[in-house]
Amino acid sequence: MPANVRSAPDLGLNGQVAIVTGASSGLGRAAAVELGRSGAAVVVNHLPRSAEAAGDVVREIERAGGRALAVAADVSDEGQVAHLFSEATRQFGTLHILVNNAGIQRGAAFAEMSLADWQRVIDVNLTGQFLCARQAVREFLRRGMQPEVSCALGKIICVSSVHQRIPWAFEANYAASKGGVSLLMQSLAQELSPQRIRVNAIAPGAIETAINRPAWETPGALSQLLTLIPYGRIGEPADVARAVCWLASDLSDYVVGATLFIDGGMSVYPAFRGNG
Repeated sequence: MPANVRSAPDLGLNGQVAIVTGASSGLGRAAAVELGRSGAAVVVNHLPRSAEAAGDVVREIERAGGRALAVAADVSDEGQVAHLFSEATRQFGTLHILVNNAGIQRGAAFAEMSLADWQRVIDVNLTGQFLCARQAVREFLRRGMQPEVSCALGKIICVSSVHQRIPWAFEANYAASKGGVSLLMQSLAQELSPQRIRVNAIAPGAIETAINRPAWETPGALSQLLTLIPYGRIGEPADVARAVCWLASDLSDYVVGATLFIDGGMSVYPAFRGNG
């Protein structure tokens, strides 16, 4: 192994195949790389305009000794989602793990929010998770159990947000989509767990990614942000990626229908500490 490549703990993901949506940057990229380092073959989903960045993710996984494939698809489009899963199974045979990560923000004052911006956020953040989860479940059921690979038939990890719990002014479409993801995840977990399909979610708080750069890139912005984080630091993509790998592994086999908040305590409303 090259000297600059960090080894990952053995989570028993060898022989498993994962799709990570929105994996060309941010949390999706971190999750894809960590899954690859942990032994899974990874399908790196991306939009066509992000082909170069997705290729970089594939090469990073391959440098660490893993296998990866980049596939362009808009998760809000049913036909493109079908193509994504078809390419995954054509290349790697089947699927064991879905990380439903793709998401966007289009904030505005509510009175000024356009229907197009409302609909696009719902289409990507919520309908996209429905379409991908449905396709994954169909593949899990088609394949059947592989006890030598995993004690679960399949694992779905929905990427939500602290804003499934915390209201967010000027981001009503985003908060509504993440509230929907929360109940979609729980409803799927309730329905599918008897078939040994585990569905869980992670809810990141403030993580140092490009999507929220204005909130942390200057000392003043970071200082203000840290007043909302009791643990005293902004999150890193690796904090989320490691949790994704744990939920994808058999180490979390009795975890069903749960949301893991990865937020340094943001979702416990720190403004009420000593107040209220």
